[in-house]
Amino acid sequence: MENLNALNSLTENFSASDTMPVIFIGHGSPMNAVEDNPFTKTLSQLSTKIQKPNAILVISAHWLTRGNSLVSLNPNPQTIYDFGGFPDELYNIKYEPKGAPEFAKEIISKVTTEKIMGHDTMGLDHGAWTILKYIYPEANIPVFQLSIDYDKSPQWHFNLAKQLSFLRKKGVLILSSGNIVHNLRIIDWNRDAKVADWSLEFDSIFKKQMLSENFSSLIDYYSLGSSAKLAIPTNDHYLPALYTLGLKEKNETISHIYEGFQNSTVSMRSFLIGK
Repeated sequence: MENLNALNSLTENFSASDTMPVIFIGHGSPMNAVEDNPFTKTLSQLSTKIQKPNAILVISAHWLTRGNSLVSLNPNPQTIYDFGGFPDELYNIKYEPKGAPEFAKEIISKVTTEKIMGHDTMGLDHGAWTILKYIYPEANIPVFQLSIDYDKSPQWHFNLAKQLSFLRKKGVLILSSGNIVHNLRIIDWNRDAKVADWSLEFDSIFKKQMLSENFSSLIDYYSLGSSAKLAIPTNDHYLPALYTLGLKEKNETISHIYEGFQNSTVSMRSFLIGK
């Protein structure tokens, strides 16, 4: 209930904005796609709190490339089941909105400091569809994805995000999807397991540094102490958050969408930036 109340307070801030907010969602396990829990309830309320976008750009932890960032030109992206060993009900879900190739082409032409290349067949990975099925269940908003070049530094990704800001003026919702704390090496598969102390510690550090707008420390995250190394054993799920922070403009506020944990070592922290 606390998270839903926090979300309700966002209504006046963004419903009449001429610039789309940017959002980071901690997506957690694919099983959230079929569960009714506080996290998914919060997602189901989110579309009523922001203006309807013209399209959605998803930057997901589950589309990693090397050497270049790719953007999807696919006009009809298909649902990707990029996981194994889960119940059949997950594989029966289809979330297949139209793509947004014209917006993708704008990214290719307007990002000048880096070469962004087009990809003709990319669908929607589970970092996208497992959360969008709650936010826009009718799949009536075009969706396209931008890959994460895993060869590049955190600072590079933060800087690239700034070059995507033009999309916000065109009604594109930029939604990044990962997890602030994501350690599957020592995960507890009991969904309601006691949260590890170091997991709580780093999630709290991230929140404090974010609200203080000390983004340089979040880019250089291993400088934040030993809990960071446990929270981010690999940075694939962390980098999407840097895109959201990199898109923050002066005088915009940071609002919490959801705070909580699943499986002891996965932070579901989600936040929104906008005026």
